[in-house]
Amino acid sequence: MATPLAYQASLPASPEWLNKGDNAWQLVAATMVAIQSMPGLVVLYGSIVKKKWAVNSAFMALYAFAAALIVWVLVGYRMAFGDRLLPFWGKAGTALGQRYLIRRAFLPATPHHYSNGSLETAMVEPFYPQASLVYFEFTFAAITLILLAGSVLGRMNIRAWMAFVPLWLLFSYTVGAFSLWGGGFLYHWGVIDYSGGYVIHLSSGIAGFTAAYWVGPRLKSDRERFSPNNILLTLTGAGLLWLGWSGFNGGAPYAANITSSVAVLNTHVCAATSLLTWTCIDCAFFKKPSVIGAVQGMMTGLVCITPAAGLVQTWAAMVMGVLAGSIPWFSMMVLHRKSPLLQHVDDTLAVFHTHAVAGLLGGLLTGLLAEPALCRLILPVPGTKGLFYGGGVMQLVKQVVGALFVIAWNLVATTAILLVIAQFTPLRMPDDELMIGDDAAHGEEAYALWGDGERYDATRQDMPGPAGGRDEAMRMRSMGEFNGARGVTIQL
Repeated sequence: MATPLAYQASLPASPEWLNKGDNAWQLVAATMVAIQSMPGLVVLYGSIVKKKWAVNSAFMALYAFAAALIVWVLVGYRMAFGDRLLPFWGKAGTALGQRYLIRRAFLPATPHHYSNGSLETAMVEPFYPQASLVYFEFTFAAITLILLAGSVLGRMNIRAWMAFVPLWLLFSYTVGAFSLWGGGFLYHWGVIDYSGGYVIHLSSGIAGFTAAYWVGPRLKSDRERFSPNNILLTLTGAGLLWLGWSGFNGGAPYAANITSSVAVLNTHVCAATSLLTWTCIDCAFFKKPSVIGAVQGMMTGLVCITPAAGLVQTWAAMVMGVLAGSIPWFSMMVLHRKSPLLQHVDDTLAVFHTHAVAGLLGGLLTGLLAEPALCRLILPVPGTKGLFYGGGVMQLVKQVVGALFVIAWNLVATTAILLVIAQFTPLRMPDDELMIGDDAAHGEEAYALWGDGERYDATRQDMPGPAGGRDEAMRMRSMGEFNGARGVTIQL
């Protein structure tokens, strides 16, 4: 029987090396990760902040997504996944030309060798074109920047943010990505970061906390009361983030294989366990479940499982979920209140706790729980396994060293970038603009609550009140009666 035309390898657009299933899955996975950012985090950020910051917060995420893509294809991708320049950095180059993008995907720095120089593990070469890999890896770079933005919402000068995005992508993100994924020194040493516990979450948490320190705090009134303007939309954004994580961890093996299936299942099991753990602790201490707390628990579970998703058994994913829902809760609710440094730095959405703490926790637990049979399916260094499976304490040491490198680099690089930007534009909006919010930053507001395009004017004399005058209108405004939905939030 003749081979159907659609499966013939001789077709111009279907070379012999192309696996249509792998290519389809990789494009779907990339799209799912992209949806986590746009619209997922755009919606989540725009709804979890005060009404006056809804537009600015959503725009910061939207801008980062667009700017990161252009920088990525111009020079960023090959700095993270190209030929080796330094042990922690790839050679810069474009990903724009036809010949480069339609060839079989490859990561040139990934061949792993024995100590005598002979080849031990071949170069990573997925069965689809380079264009698919370039786009997939872009979505990870973009979401890292958007997660970082959560630390500086509600006060960072938008012009400073616009300059920060391309600089941080080039001088911070690409270093971590090449070192751990692209064939850098941590990759070949055997540090495990399955899908970004260190490259994405630890780096965004540390860089976000560092940026929050240099940018400075929100207004005192905003720090004391920063209620979400729409909790239902917050849940919508969180739902897109959660379901999109199937692509986040399922696409990491670069193929539609056994590892991707295990990773997707473990991802959702850990997230659900963490959410329930966080909610139970909230009920025990605050006597009622918090929706925002549940979202935080979901997030910490997703972050914690990321460095281990395809490398641990599902019972281990549940254990990680319990720890992800309790240890970051403790760091946020207890340690934060007792630490002068954590109290001093205004980390708007607690990215340090939900990403840095949870990402570090996940990386260390990977060093304990990585299962040998699963590791053999995907890891470049043969014999890699967790401490509990006879891997010895050395694997845990590698995980610690990898984390310390990511922390140190992000502290230094983020600080340097912001200090340079500060020479040209203020990092923080002035107080008079912070009082206004979106209208001062963009000339736009998220909601028209007083008619078709009409804005509320507190100076009008016909506002309700015993005397119908300005004093009563201002009194009602100060009480929050015209400020929209109050909502609830966790105050750090």
